[in-house]
Amino acid sequence: MVERTGGERGPDEPGEEALDRPLPEKVRRRVVALTGDALGGLTVAELPVPLRQYARFTPQRRVRFAGNAMAAALESDPAFRQRIADRLCEALPELAASVRGGTFPAAADPVDVAAVAYVLRPQGWAKLVTAATEEAQRTQAERAGEEAERELARLREELAQARAAERAHTEGLRAELDAARKETDSLHRRLRSALSDVKRGEAAVRKARAELEEARAAAAAEKAAAESEARRLRSRLAEAEAALEAGRRAVREGRSVEDMRLRLLLDTVLDAAQGLRRELALPPLTHRPAETVDAVEPGRMTPKDIARRALSEEDPALLDQLLALPQAHLVVDGYNVTKTGYPSLPLEKQRLRLLGGLAGLAAQTGAEVTCVFDGAELAAPVLLAPPRGVRVLFSKPGQTADELIRRLVRAEPPGRPVVVVSADREVADGVAAAGARPVASVLLLRRLGRT
Repeated sequence: MVERTGGERGPDEPGEEALDRPLPEKVRRRVVALTGDALGGLTVAELPVPLRQYARFTPQRRVRFAGNAMAAALESDPAFRQRIADRLCEALPELAASVRGGTFPAAADPVDVAAVAYVLRPQGWAKLVTAATEEAQRTQAERAGEEAERELARLREELAQARAAERAHTEGLRAELDAARKETDSLHRRLRSALSDVKRGEAAVRKARAELEEARAAAAAEKAAAESEARRLRSRLAEAEAALEAGRRAVREGRSVEDMRLRLLLDTVLDAAQGLRRELALPPLTHRPAETVDAVEPGRMTPKDIARRALSEEDPALLDQLLALPQAHLVVDGYNVTKTGYPSLPLEKQRLRLLGGLAGLAAQTGAEVTCVFDGAELAAPVLLAPPRGVRVLFSKPGQTADELIRRLVRAEPPGRPVVVVSADREVADGVAAAGARPVASVLLLRRLGRT
């Protein structure tokens, strides 16, 4: 505890000074901030009951959440105020000594002086708080005046710039006005020229209309002459058609005799051919020309033939039928299948789960199985023992698994059943063009889930 000076009164002594006006907001905030810093040096027992819940808070949080409570405790609890005053004397000894002596330090912030005087409350503290507050307000007014002068200078400079810009804009508008006037004069001249052209055009239209009327009259006369000539020609055409019909009747009568002779000759040839067949004892035909044409025989199915059967594209039995083809080769887009079926697993567990299912499928069907993974996602070589019956391949750096799958399909001889499992549309279209049969990843997942 710091000993009181001789002129200082106790917190409970009568005649304690008081402020004749509310404490300014800046001084109040500074008092709360100093109290929040000093609060950490007190024990819980030394704190007023309303402030004990904030004992473990940081100074900033105390100011934020307990500001009003600390201000009220300083005003109403002299013992608490004395403890905070003792802490301030330890934290700010020079300023506290000056305030206790009733002096106003020239270099100190007036707000700090007023806050310390409010907490310490030495002899004449109210006057000291008032003087410090007035000094702070004066300093603030001086700063505001300087800022106002700077703002006025800035506004004057902006006004000068605006006037210069306005003059430049006005000169530009005048130039544009002169150009518009010149353009208007040019347009007037062009308008007069266009009106003259319109008048000449109207005269030409009137002349053309007169010529059109003359042409219409001449055309009407020619039309009448043409219709007269057409009636004459139709009469001659009717006469020619009557003569042609008479000629056709004569031709039909002569042709009936020729048809009879031709029919008799045809019957003679047919009878002769039948007699020759009996004479030579020719056996019936056992081969036909269509049998010499090369085609796929019934029963020799390909992956494309299976695609046209009645099974659904999502039926796992479709995959069994494809793998039942002779020498079938199953190529699997590994990560495409695993990220479709179980994407939440790590990549290593995805690979192990898929390869385990493919091993069982290879043992059941006897088909050749190749599983392709994208090597671009590998940070180091994979230590993996491929299961029996399954070939595991990773794409090289700079190459994707899709490209490796297309290379595997192109490496197969034409006619071998190759089944590619991938949900990638681009991969499916590419392998289909190369002769392979694409199936969806979900089909393989359903088939593996059935085992």
